[in-house]
Amino acid sequence: MILEAENIHKSFGRLEVLKGVDFHADNAEVVAITGASGAGKTTLLQILGTLSTPDSGKLVIDSKDVLSMSSNRLSAFRCQRIGFVFQFHHLLPEFNSLENVMIPALIAGRRASDARQAATGLLTDLGLEDRLKHKPAQLSGGEQQRVAIARALVNNPAVLFADEPTGNLDSVTKQEIHKLFFNLRDRLGQTIIIVTHDPELAGICDRSLMMKDGQFV
Repeated sequence: MILEAENIHKSFGRLEVLKGVDFHADNAEVVAITGASGAGKTTLLQILGTLSTPDSGKLVIDSKDVLSMSSNRLSAFRCQRIGFVFQFHHLLPEFNSLENVMIPALIAGRRASDARQAATGLLTDLGLEDRLKHKPAQLSGGEQQRVAIARALVNNPAVLFADEPTGNLDSVTKQEIHKLFFNLRDRLGQTIIIVTHDPELAGICDRSLMMKDGQFV
C-alpha cells in the first residue's frame, strides 16, 4: 500500500467538510474520486497531497508519516515523492516545455544535466519530442496537459494526484489523456488518484469512490 489515510477530519469554521474519511491506494493503482461539487473531493485531494493539513487523522505516504514532518521536511518530501496535475495546466508562460518540466527536478537538487535528460525522456515518451522548445502559448490544450503530466512525473513520485485533469479538454483529447494515465500505470507502475466529474474516466479506473457530504458512500 503506497498511501493510507485514516479518520480524516477537516472543517472551515463551522462547516465540517470531511467527516472521518478513510482512504487507501495500492501500488500501480488508478483510483477515481467522484461526487457533486461541495462533496469534499478537492479538500480531500489537497490533504492527501499534503497541500493542506487535516484537523485530525493519520496520513502515511510511501511508508512515511507525513503529518509528523516539519514544514521543511514536508516540502522536500512533496517535491520528491508527490506529483500534481490540475485542470488548468499552470505552466510558466515564459519557459518552454523542456524548461517547465525541468524546474521541479532542479528544485529537488538534481544536476541540470540530469534534469534535462529526465525531462527530455518524459516529453519524448509522451509524444512531444518536437515540442521541447515550444512555450505554452504555442501548444494545444492537450499538449499543454501532457507537458504538465511530464512535469508531475519528473521526480518519479510515489503518487500522482490529478484534479479534473480532462475537465478543460475536447472529447478527442480527453480520450488521449485517459489512455495516457493507464499507460503510465502499466509502464511505470504509477499510482494515480484522480478527482473527476467525468463518468467515463471514473468508469475505467481500477476503483471509483463517490463522496457525498464529506464521506464516501
